[in-house]
Amino acid sequence: MASVGVVLELQRNSKDFAKIVEEIVKLEKKIFPKHESLARSFDEELRKNNSGLLYMVDVHGEVVGYAMYCWPSSLSASITKLAVKESRRRQGHGEALLKAAIQKCRTRNVHRVSLHVDPLRIPAMGLYKKLGFQVDSLIKSYYSPDRDANRMYLDFDSS
Repeated sequence: MASVGVVLELQRNSKDFAKIVEEIVKLEKKIFPKHESLARSFDEELRKNNSGLLYMVDVHGEVVGYAMYCWPSSLSASITKLAVKESRRRQGHGEALLKAAIQKCRTRNVHRVSLHVDPLRIPAMGLYKKLGFQVDSLIKSYYSPDRDANRMYLDFDSS
């Protein structure tokens, strides 16, 4: 597999901040249904304490995906978004972003990282399971009245 790109953390004071956010918002609008999209509240999400955003650029500097994460308590963290451009999927970008987000959460000394995923998204479920996530429970009507979610978690050992 060719190099998948570079994972970077979005920094508010970066000279490319506005351009990066604009590209991520475009991705957000394309990938997620309107009621699941953070496109309209993206800046608000980025201003929250205890949250971060990682994004991946390819060799041409194009944003190919991103991951949002938060650590609401000292015990747990959540991966709140993971998205990769449709044309760039199944090339290792999502895995690289997810691993980087998990590592960021680990640096917060949390015990568990959780996320939600539509159980019908088989490739996503496979990726999460590959990295050690386990299904905790099925949450009926999580995304919409006819779309459920699996809550998944990854526990870190205490060593």
